[in-house]
Amino acid sequence: MIRRFRALPLRTRLALLVATAVAVAVAAVAAASWLLTRQQLRNELDTSLQGMNATRTYLTATVTDCQDESRTAPGTAAPSTAYVQVVQPDGSRCVGIGSKALQVQESDLDVAQQLIPDTLHDGHTTDGQKVRVYTRQDGPTGLTVSIARPLSEIDGALNQLALLLLTVAGVGVVGAGAAGLWIARTGLRPVNDLTGAVEHIARTQDLTVRIPLEGDDDDEIARLSRSFNAMTSALASSRDLQQQLIADAGHELRTPLTSLRTNIELLVRSEETGRAIPPDDRKALLASVKAQMTELAALIGDLQELSRPDATPTGKIQVIALHEITEAALERARLRAGPELTLTADLSPWYVRAEPPALERALVNLLDNAVKFSPRNSTIEVTLHQGELTVRDHGPGIPPDELPHVFDRFWRSPTARSLPGSGLGLSIVARTVQQCGGQVTLRAADGGGTAAVVRLPGAATPPPGTP
Repeated sequence: MIRRFRALPLRTRLALLVATAVAVAVAAVAAASWLLTRQQLRNELDTSLQGMNATRTYLTATVTDCQDESRTAPGTAAPSTAYVQVVQPDGSRCVGIGSKALQVQESDLDVAQQLIPDTLHDGHTTDGQKVRVYTRQDGPTGLTVSIARPLSEIDGALNQLALLLLTVAGVGVVGAGAAGLWIARTGLRPVNDLTGAVEHIARTQDLTVRIPLEGDDDDEIARLSRSFNAMTSALASSRDLQQQLIADAGHELRTPLTSLRTNIELLVRSEETGRAIPPDDRKALLASVKAQMTELAALIGDLQELSRPDATPTGKIQVIALHEITEAALERARLRAGPELTLTADLSPWYVRAEPPALERALVNLLDNAVKFSPRNSTIEVTLHQGELTVRDHGPGIPPDELPHVFDRFWRSPTARSLPGSGLGLSIVARTVQQCGGQVTLRAADGGGTAAVVRLPGAATPPPGTP
């Protein structure tokens, strides 16, 4: 049953829940009203019985002329609105003229035997009619008198009331169901709009669709619409970035591949025609091929690095010495810089939580960027104090209008188009530093050149238990 209910549409379930809740409430009110009315009518009937008196003439005639319970007193008739009989201590009875005989119960005998003063109970006539009986002692005559009235007097009213309550309850439940359906349709209209938008996006791949916001900040539907709009915006931005990455990667790959293809075709043509290439030219051609292959390998490595999820590093996060990682990156940068550049280091101990290979690769990219733009016989100064790593070069610097773009993927300054590189190095630096909980900035250095500043959270001493 529950499975069938859950299989129904949400609008139908809401309407059924509203109708059920109203039905239960109406049924409870109707039952309470019927019971209270029944109790009130019975109380009024009991009060009327207790206030009703058989005439003295009737009672006297009953005692004088009633010989057994099969006879009725020939005197004055019983009151027309009730059944009256006299109960003897031995259980016999004398029924008044115009009355029906009442079944004598034990409580009636207790009153006749003067064990209790009176009694009030439901009973039956000898022909089976339901009655309400009041039995008491009549003081002046000393007789035990049972006075009864038919319960049909109140049963008819109760039956009419029950029919009325059932009719009202039925109308209320039907109205509640209709109201519940209307409420469900009205309340779920934003959900229907959201469903339509999702179906449209799934069908057309159009991520520009937005759901109109209705309601305040605490409204669940408004929050759902806002979250959906934020999700589609993020998806659209992600798709645009993906398309841009593919376009930029294709552009960057095309240049070295074209040059590599041209050089290889020259070598192949020389072999096919038998016309040898001069040794110096051949050596330069092979060096160009090697450099282009190295550039392709570096570009592919950078693309693989950037293809990793931004939020979760793939390697093991551990506590590492930033000063040692920086020293290792400096050794690699010195090999690439050659004797024409001087790299100085002033490194204070600092320990951070990071992925060692990724952080070292980022620092190498940062130092390579400084090496690339440093003039000959210049110095690159590297300092690390209180978690702030600064790489300062004495190159041409970066124009202020280009600073906001230096960490974008594939972005390269117009002045650096002729230099080797893919434009991904600083993007990898920024992403790795962010994964470590830090930040990186580039600014113009005093006296010319550029200063790259990396700030990473950590401590000057290693945590206990760090190897």
